[in-house]
Amino acid sequence: MAEESVTNGFQSMWDIKQKDLEVKDRLSKMSILEALIAKKEPLADYEEALKKKLISDLMFN
Repeated sequence: MAEESVTNGFQSMWDIKQKDLEVKDRLSKMSILEALIAKKEPLADYEEALKKKLISDLMFN
């Protein structure tokens, strides 16, 4: 019984940590995208490709 309780507690903490990492990843992507959108000068090809990929990732995930 005690072992099951410990296992459930660990699983709960792991689930919370996974969700936290997902949120941090999404915020990081949004920050990069915001910086690319805010640029005044034209974007380099790789920056434009990254912007499109971030938009796609954020819109469909």
